Parts: sequence; C-alpha cells; structure tokens
Amino acid sequence: MKPAATTLIRRLGFLGIISMLSYTAAVFFSPAAYPGYNWMAQAVSDLSATDSPSRELWNQLASLYNVCGLVTLTLCCVFVQGKLTRTLRAGVYLFALMSWVSAVGYTYFPLTESGYAGTFQDIMHMVVTAAVVLLSIGSLVTLIVGGFRRHALPSLAVCASVALGMMFTGSIGLGAAPKELFGVFERFSVFSAVCFTAVLGIYLMLGFPSRADARQGV
Repeated sequence: MKPAATTLIRRLGFLGIISMLSYTAAVFFSPAAYPGYNWMAQAVSDLSATDSPSRELWNQLASLYNVCGLVTLTLCCVFVQGKLTRTLRAGVYLFALMSWVSAVGYTYFPLTESGYAGTFQDIMHMVVTAAVVLLSIGSLVTLIVGGFRRHALPSLAVCASVALGMMFTGSIGLGAAPKELFGVFERFSVFSAVCFTAVLGIYLMLGFPSRADARQGV
C-alpha cells in the first residue's frame, strides 16, 4: 500500500469518533421530541421505532453514526492486512461484521412501535439484536485473547475487556433489575459497541502499534 494511501486511511479513523458523537447526540437529544419518554425505563430503539414521534429527529442526529462507523471499521479491516496477529485480525473482522449486521438489520427491521408489538418485523428486530450481541461478544473475546497473547497489543485487549464488561453489566442488569431501570442497563450494552468503534478508530489513526515480533502468527 502506498504511503499516501496509508496516511489517508489512518486519518479517516477519526470518523469512528464522529460516529460515536452522532449516536450520543441522538440518544441524548431525541427524547425532546418524544413526549413522556422515560430514558431510565425505555429502550434506545424506542426512539427510532416506526411510529415514534422522535423518529425524524433521531434519523437526523444519528445520520453520521452508521456511515462513519462502517467506513472506520471497514478501513480497519483493510489496514490490518499483513499486520497484527491472526487472532487480532479475526477480532477486528468480527467486530466490523457485527457493525454491518447492525446497520443493515436495524434499517430493514426497526421496531414497529415503542416496546414490543410481536409482529414479524419486531421478531426480526430481536433476531438482529441476538446476532449483534453474539458477534460483539465473539469479537471482543477474540481481541482480548489476541491482545494479551504474547503481549501483541495489550492496550487494545484492555479496551476490549472494558467494552465486554459494559456489555455484560447491561445484560445482567436487564435480567436482574426492575423494569423501571431497563433503559439504564440497556445503555451499558449499546454504548459498549459504539464506544469501541471509536476506540478502533483511534487505533487506526495510531497505525495499530504493536510489538514487531507479534505482528504475525497465531
């Protein structure tokens, strides 16, 4: 890869931060267009449901979220070719796949209304959610193992561990906490992936620095 192209790819890692900021703005400001919305009890997806009064504002504020996130993660996949270990590369690929499944799946199957109406579209929304969760866990675990193994990229492994911890905190909270706190714990899960996209964008800008003797292999 030519140095100029490499430099451009690395600079575009900044889009991962833009993706996170766009999503954060949508989560925090869209409730203003949804009378009676209770962020502590309701899911983030309620804000973008088909019949949601905040759907238009959500789409405006989150317009850069999917686009910038997908560009960043796809470029991460391109950049790490021939770099890092096979395990770390696999983790990056899985996380990028998760992002694509999320972007396409939730676009095709948004909730039909706030909550869960039980329609085919709502069922498929849950299927997409399950796939996203499994891919997220798989990718983060792979990055943790690959990052700590031979100290290939321990700083990224630590970041992946924090993201996985946030995800599990959200999952455990959803099952154990009262319904009045559903939205609080759900946000742990959704922001874990959003923030880790920004982390990968930062690593892309840094060139995924790693130990020279651990760039290849398992």
